[in-house]
Parts: sequence; structure tokens; C-alpha cells
Amino acid sequence: MDRTRTIEKVYRKFDIHSQPSDFAYWQTQSYEKRLAALEEIRREYHGEKDASESRLQRVYRIIKR
Repeated sequence: MDRTRTIEKVYRKFDIHSQPSDFAYWQTQSYEKRLAALEEIRREYHGEKDASESRLQRVYRIIKR
């Protein structure tokens, strides 16, 4: 799976009172770019390094009878 950064780094300086909203920016992007950005944010949040780490951990209890 390709793990290269797909979000473009952009710097723009705005006056605090005329600052555009993030929602307006993302509405101008295609759904493929929005989903790619969402997937990247999800991976960064969960720290996914390997597909096996994304599973739930199994817990077993051994009880003497």
C-alpha cells in the first residue's frame, strides 16, 4: 500500500477577520482527495504501521476447576 503523503502543503496568510473556512476549502476538493485526506488522518491517529495491528486483541482467562 502506498504510504506517501498526499496532502499538499500550502501556506497562505490572512487577516484574522477575513479568514476563509476549512469547510469551504474541502467542498472545492474532489471526493477522492477528501477520502484520501481522511484516510491519512485516520492512519496518523491510530498509528497504524502494520495491517495486523489494526485487529482487536484477544483475551483469554484460564480458570482452575
